[in-house]
Amino acid sequence: MMRDIFSRKVAGVIAILAADVDAFWRLPCSSPVMVERADPIMDPGVISTHAHTVMGSNLFNFSMTYVNTQTATCSTCKIKQDQSSYWVPTLYYHAENGSFISRQDEKDPEFNQGLIPFPKDFRMIAGNPMNRNLSNSIEQSAVSFVCLGITEPATPELPRHNCPNGLRTQLIFPSCWNGKDLDTPDHKSHMAYPTGTDSGACPSAHPKRFITIFYEVTWDIDDFKDSWYGNKQPFVFSHGDPDGHGYHGDFLNGWDVDVLQKAITVCTDDSGAIEKCGVFDLRTDEDMAACKVLPRVKEDVADGVLAALPGCNPIQAGPEEAALYQNCGAVNEIGNPVLPFTDMSQTLKWGYIGCVKDPAGQSRTLDGAQQDKPDMTVDACIKYCDDAGYTYSGLEYKTQCFCGNSIAAERMPANGTMGRCEYNYGGNAKQICGGYGQASVYQKCGSDSCQNANLKSEFWNAHMLKVA
Repeated sequence: MMRDIFSRKVAGVIAILAADVDAFWRLPCSSPVMVERADPIMDPGVISTHAHTVMGSNLFNFSMTYVNTQTATCSTCKIKQDQSSYWVPTLYYHAENGSFISRQDEKDPEFNQGLIPFPKDFRMIAGNPMNRNLSNSIEQSAVSFVCLGITEPATPELPRHNCPNGLRTQLIFPSCWNGKDLDTPDHKSHMAYPTGTDSGACPSAHPKRFITIFYEVTWDIDDFKDSWYGNKQPFVFSHGDPDGHGYHGDFLNGWDVDVLQKAITVCTDDSGAIEKCGVFDLRTDEDMAACKVLPRVKEDVADGVLAALPGCNPIQAGPEEAALYQNCGAVNEIGNPVLPFTDMSQTLKWGYIGCVKDPAGQSRTLDGAQQDKPDMTVDACIKYCDDAGYTYSGLEYKTQCFCGNSIAAERMPANGTMGRCEYNYGGNAKQICGGYGQASVYQKCGSDSCQNANLKSEFWNAHMLKVA
């Protein structure tokens, strides 16, 4: 099965460095808000050339501005005053038979201190996705890889052995700004690295100093420890990079500028704990994990076994720069958001109400009849509960069906979030069947018209989605 390595947990670190102290904040993020071929910086308004794993607000879109970010209703990152978007290429396992399986991640964007906050509408990239050659440039020194569970220093390319506790990819963003441009055509000329990559003096053409963003993404690769073959490591990034020389990342600012400036000034603790910075309001871990963006590119990028990397991305090892391929038959249209439920409003007169919490170890959200079948489907569960006289039908863990007549208010998803119902059904791989501690819940309709929940996709011009 193809799993995205980037779907576990992501943590960011913002470090504020002063003359005498190394103060910083660690910004935790949870599972990705989405995995899709989207990149509003490099490919605004169109499908991106390769797949990205995205952390941050649910306003992430194919095109977006600072104003858009400020109307987000949730984020997968901890600080409420940060509605930014952070993204990197997705990592895949390249099987010996030529297929690709995405890996799961435990990511960490990190940030170090400068002197001023990012202005509104600021954006930048770090790294070069076309690079396939190891060099001594300062930009190349900003990319490194750490094999967790093994005592060895960081390496400039993907390690050639398994990492039992995860493969951590690291990327330092430039922190010296020219003081005038919020973006440039190449998305990087307005920025430069200081002499020490993450420290030292800024060049004269880029005299203004930001806090330094440092992404750490830990990918869970140990599941494939017995599936290595040949004399090379078997992982490849979504842009066809088998060594990591073209590793890169994007940042689109969504910070409350005044709050960020205050935090830079007053939050000087060196523990990295954002809880010690009273400037920030914090999201709960549960709300972070429930924040999602509906996909709009109808292709598999993070589930199942893929015959090729998403988009037109053959593996290119270099040392020459990678070529850009097009017209390979890949999906090139941005469609309507793919809804995370099966419409039963007309056929069975049951409407989808949402992804409802059903925490492990606590009383069931739906405490009536229940059934567990390997070939469970949405319609089978609804018919089972309907025949038993219940008004709610909930599906979990791919095969389980629960019935009930009421749902406690605290079990409903938080406003502005969609929950974590992501599992596919045992009996129908195209249907969504809840998640871990989450149930896809449907309600029997009354005599009036039968409707599903209105899922608001704020990133998509605040358009209200309705399936009647």
